Amino acid sequence: MIVLHQIDPIALSLGPFKVHWYGVMYLLAFASAWLLGQRRIRAGRLPGTDANGYSDLLFYGMLGVVLGGRLGYVLFYAMGDALRDPLMVVRVWDGGMSFHGGLIGVLIACWMWSRRQRLHFFDTMDFVAPVVPLGLGFGRIGNYIGGELWGKYTGGNWGVVFPSGLPAEYQALDPAALRAQFDAGALDAFARHPSQLYQAFLEGLVMFCVLWWFSSRPRPRYAVAGMFALLYGCFRFLVEFVRVPDAQIGYLAFGWLTMGQLLSLPLVLLGLFLLWRSHGAPVLQPVIPADGGKA
Repeated sequence: MIVLHQIDPIALSLGPFKVHWYGVMYLLAFASAWLLGQRRIRAGRLPGTDANGYSDLLFYGMLGVVLGGRLGYVLFYAMGDALRDPLMVVRVWDGGMSFHGGLIGVLIACWMWSRRQRLHFFDTMDFVAPVVPLGLGFGRIGNYIGGELWGKYTGGNWGVVFPSGLPAEYQALDPAALRAQFDAGALDAFARHPSQLYQAFLEGLVMFCVLWWFSSRPRPRYAVAGMFALLYGCFRFLVEFVRVPDAQIGYLAFGWLTMGQLLSLPLVLLGLFLLWRSHGAPVLQPVIPADGGKA
């Protein structure tokens, strides 16, 4: 089955005020992190922290995701665009966020919060890791709705036709004319892998299920964070094989190595190291707050 992607990126318009689906997905991501984190707080998964403490941590994390994600995208993928148009750095609603940049931002934010709370940094990261994947999934759905970061041609009778990935003569058509061309079968050869949805499934749903289960009983320090890094690095590396690299960068080597794969390799190594480091490390036992985690 071949689908023509014609989704309006604007979810709601109220005069000059417009709400983009990309922003809605970020709100859902942060909402899911808040709800899941509150549940883990009530279960005593981060002793010494209550609901107010977690709210502060989430605020730090939100800043880390947005600032790190955007700056990482500019640094890794769009430095040339930023030099030509510096204001593009703040136009987050146009898309363009880097997971690896966001991860660095979150690590810095969690380190700052942990230091203030006098907690071990990796106790915080082990706590945070299971609440992140659903947010990643929502972000990838936002990529799909925005018609960005699409995959390679499927070469078969299935896939998604993304208007932004069509030749110029088709991109110039209005939506109705483009639909007519699609109905006539003229666009079938341009059907692509919906790699955003592959990532939403693997990085979002699968990672969430595995990490939530893995962290359902006490694990040694470093283990949960290590599992997160290993899973994400492997999933991202694999999906990159069917995802089109950023046009301004292309393939880095061998005719297949992408920037996403290059940035994911350190995560795989870090995940393996943390899982090895977890052997013999202390196990943080749950301590349910006297107020049930409410504050």
